[in-house]
Amino acid sequence: MDHAMPTKTADNRAPLRRTALAALAFAALAAASPCASAQGIAVFVNGDPITNFDIEQRSKLIEISTRKAPPRKAVVDELIDERLKLQLLKRYKIDDIEKDVDNAYANMARRMRATPQQFTEQLARSGLKTDTLKARIRAELIWGQIVRGRYQASFQLNDRDILARVENKNQEESQAVAFDYTLRPILFIVPRGSPQAVIDARRRDAEALRARFQGCQAGIQIARSMRDVAVRPPVTRSSADLQPAVREMLDKTEVGRLTAPEVTLQGVEIHALCDKKAASGDNALVKREAREQIMKERFDAKSQQFLKELRSQAMIEYR
Repeated sequence: MDHAMPTKTADNRAPLRRTALAALAFAALAAASPCASAQGIAVFVNGDPITNFDIEQRSKLIEISTRKAPPRKAVVDELIDERLKLQLLKRYKIDDIEKDVDNAYANMARRMRATPQQFTEQLARSGLKTDTLKARIRAELIWGQIVRGRYQASFQLNDRDILARVENKNQEESQAVAFDYTLRPILFIVPRGSPQAVIDARRRDAEALRARFQGCQAGIQIARSMRDVAVRPPVTRSSADLQPAVREMLDKTEVGRLTAPEVTLQGVEIHALCDKKAASGDNALVKREAREQIMKERFDAKSQQFLKELRSQAMIEYR
């Protein structure tokens, strides 16, 4: 087994550089500690404990993110897989892992328009420890790096691979056009710490504006005249750079109208769709989606293959 750090690829968005053996050492010590014993150990994975508290925390994290309570077995299986991924640090040298975990955590906070500290406080209000989320981030960063390095040849794509996938799509999909959207974010400000009733009231204000909004020129003026409402500068987004759910939402929104309200850490936000036009290179979206689909399929296949191998070699003891 080659223990050198796996080679990085262009698709590995979060490079990993520092060994995190200290985290595994802490987990090993916890197995014998009164704290772990008091929490009740449910499973040992190669000697590393998974406690009932770990299971409760992960269940809560999954429920918050999916809005659906997961079966206990699914949670336990996820935590077992996570322990196996983290234990790979004993076999591979990966540098700066904690820095990458912190960066990923900060990026999550930024998407919520919060600082890492504010994001941590929000998690705490939901009953979640920061370590619960960071453990999942750490495992996935390690896993992505190692799988792509171990099976590097499988992730080398050329134009023929992408064009072949595009040609296999039906005619309508092959002629899909990428769009550039011009948006005006509109924020109904809610002071931090406000009760749910205040948030609900601001959501109703946003819905009322949405009903009145008939075009960007007049509608933006109406929004600016409202109390505690911030109208931000226009931004342009390409459909090729958006998540499918966001693309679908914008495709269903008429030009000159508003998207549905969304609650953020700063308040209730809606977006005015002020312009929509075909982007240059009208098959860019199709090619990008084809590439992402191929990479995901190959990663999933190699991931399942390697995880099956790790499980077959592991000592898993249920208590």
